[in-house]
Amino acid sequence: MLYKMGGENKMTEIEMWNKYNKINKTAEKYDAWQFGGNTPEMPDILADLVLKGIKTATSSAYPCYVFEKAPLPPVGGYNLILNTKGEAVCITETIKVYTIPFNQVNEQHAWKEGEFDRTLTSWKKCHSEVFSMELKEIGEEFTENMLVVCEEFKVVYPII
Repeated sequence: MLYKMGGENKMTEIEMWNKYNKINKTAEKYDAWQFGGNTPEMPDILADLVLKGIKTATSSAYPCYVFEKAPLPPVGGYNLILNTKGEAVCITETIKVYTIPFNQVNEQHAWKEGEFDRTLTSWKKCHSEVFSMELKEIGEEFTENMLVVCEEFKVVYPII
């Protein structure tokens, strides 16, 4: 089933993975997910930024990984990015993962995230709000020195 987002044809998750697997037969598995955010439309906005090559990084609250007993994203791992309807937008490959205290995230990482005006100031404002919401759900509180998982990626499908 094809749909349109931003004027481009898109596929279901399985269709997109199968097409990518035809050009990269060594890709064995992927994680499918959508971006979070502090507004209902934010996952679609962020997915569109990835598809346009503007957003090449993301970050997550490390305490959520601990709470869920989830491993950090693996370097070389594939991510099938979904929109808010659960439809496939693109596939990324993780190229770098590191943890760092929130108050030590730098301007370069904020720029790579590609959001708002791409400054560290806007990154901190948005992410402190989002992390506070996420942490509240698991009984934790946001602090300036809590660990953040920073992930950098490249789009591998469609070729942009």
